[in-house]
Amino acid sequence: MITAASVELRAGSRLLLDDATFRVAPGDRVGLVGRNGAGKTTLTKALAGETQPAAGSITSSGQVGYLPQDPRGVDLTVTARDRILSARGLDEIVRRLRESELAMATATGEKQDKAMRRYGRLEGEFVAAGGYAAESEAASIAGALGLDERILGQTLGTLSGGQRRRIELARILFSGAETLLLDEPTNHLDADSIAWLRDHLKGYKGGLVVISHDVDLLDAVVNKVFHLDANRAELDQYNLGWKAYLQQRETDERRRKRERANAEKKASVLMAQADKMRAKATKTVAAQNMARRAERLLSGLETERAHDKVAKLRFPKPSPCGKTPLRATGLSRSYGSQEIFTDVDLAIDRGSRVVVLGLNGAGKTTLLRMLAGVDTPDTGQVEPGHGLKIGYYAQEHENLDVDRSVLANMKSAAPDLGETDVRKVLGSFLFSGDDVEKPAGVLSGGEKTRLSLALLVVSSANVLLLDEPTNNLDPASREEILGALRTYEGAVVLVTHDEGAVDALEPERILLLPDGVEDLFSTDYRDLVTLA
Repeated sequence: MITAASVELRAGSRLLLDDATFRVAPGDRVGLVGRNGAGKTTLTKALAGETQPAAGSITSSGQVGYLPQDPRGVDLTVTARDRILSARGLDEIVRRLRESELAMATATGEKQDKAMRRYGRLEGEFVAAGGYAAESEAASIAGALGLDERILGQTLGTLSGGQRRRIELARILFSGAETLLLDEPTNHLDADSIAWLRDHLKGYKGGLVVISHDVDLLDAVVNKVFHLDANRAELDQYNLGWKAYLQQRETDERRRKRERANAEKKASVLMAQADKMRAKATKTVAAQNMARRAERLLSGLETERAHDKVAKLRFPKPSPCGKTPLRATGLSRSYGSQEIFTDVDLAIDRGSRVVVLGLNGAGKTTLLRMLAGVDTPDTGQVEPGHGLKIGYYAQEHENLDVDRSVLANMKSAAPDLGETDVRKVLGSFLFSGDDVEKPAGVLSGGEKTRLSLALLVVSSANVLLLDEPTNNLDPASREEILGALRTYEGAVVLVTHDEGAVDALEPERILLLPDGVEDLFSTDYRDLVTLA
C-alpha cells in the first residue's frame, strides 16, 4: 500500500501538485490522467521513491514495482531471461548454477566433486526460492508479451528499444510486487499483447497506478481515477471506473457552469441595485452590504474547469531538394550471429510517404537510425541526394542531449534563430518561463515528445523519419500530430503502431521488415499496423 500525505511536487519553480492526500490500497486500480506535462510521471517517480516531494510525505508498505517510460542504467550485457529473473533475485542463483555445471563438465577429481556438491546446494536454494516454477512463470509472461525463447536468450544490448521495454514490463509483472506503478505500459506492444495485459491487470489483486493514453485499457482495468489538473495543481479523486468518471466530469462541469450563470445573474442584479442606492447618502451602508453580498455569491463558486493547453504543431516548410533526396541500397544489420535484416533497398522521392512495418525486433528503429546517420549498416550504404535535410524523431528521444537544457537543445537545432524566436517556438510547445532552463533529462515522456517535435519544426527538413511519434501523447496532442502529418509537404518515413497515424499520412508504399519487401499501400496492410 502507498500513502501520500499533503504532498507538494514542483518542476523547478513551477508548482505541479499542492497539498495532495491519498492512498493506493490492495485492489485499487487507479488510472492517473491529465494533460502532457501536468506532472503524472513526476508523481509516479515520487510514489516509487525515485524522487522526493517538495513537501509532505509518501510511505509504502511492501514491494513496489515501477515501470518508467524510459528505463535507463540497465546492464546491456545480461540476457533478457536473467533480467526478468532478477526481479526475484533468481538470476544470481541461475548464474552460479551455470558456473557449477561448467565446472562439473570440465573439472576432474576433487575439483569435480566440489563442483557437484556446490551444484547440489545451489539447486536446493533455487528450488526453495520456487525456481523451476518461477522460470516457467517468467517465460509465460514474456511469451504473452511477444518475447520468445530466442529473444530471452539474447543480451539486452542486441535487442531493439521496443523489446527492451517489453523485457522491463515482463520483469515488473513477474516481480510479485504488492503495488505496481506503470507509466504507459502499452507502448511498443502489439494488439495481442495489449489484450493479454488488459486481462492480466484486470485480475491483479494488489494496488495499481497506471498512466496510459490507451482508453480501452483504462476502461477495462481501472476502478478509480486520479485526475492531475495542471491549471489548479490539484489532484481530483474519483472512486469510479473510466466511463463513469468521464460522465461525472461532464456532469460536474455542466453543474459548475449552471451555478456560475445563476450566481452571476443574481450578483449583477444586486450590484445594479447597489449602484442606484449609493446615490442616496442615507442608503450608503445598505449599498455596501448589497455589494458585499454580490461578491460573496461569486467567491463561493467552484471554478470552471479551464481548458487544457495543447502544443500547436505544424511541421516545417521543407527545404528545396532534388527528385530523390534519400536512397539506401543493400542495407543489413546483425547482432553477433543474430541477423536482423539483410539487403534492404529504399528510395525516398521528394514528397513520398512510406510506412515501415514488421514485428517487434524486425529492425524498424534500426533502419530509421541508419537512414538518419545515427547507426552504420553492416553492409550497404545510405546515399544523400541533392539538398537533403533530415528531421529525425527518435522513439527513445536519444536525439536529445539530456544534460543540456530545453533552451540549449533548441538553440543547437536552430543556430540561425535568435533567442527570442527560439523562446517563441518553445512557448508554442508549452515550454515557458523557467521550464526552458530544465535539463532535458528530467522531462516526462510527454514533455520529451513535445521538445523533440519542436526540434523538427525548426529543422526545415524535407525528409522526416518518425519513429512512433504518437507515443506518450494525450488525445488532443495526438490530434495535433495527425493534423501536421496530413498537411506536411515533404517526404515521410513512418514507424508506428497507431492506425490513426497511418490514416493521416495516407502512405503510398509500405516496406516490410525483415525481408525488405516493398509494396504499394492498400487497406489490407492497415490491419498489420497494430499487429506488427
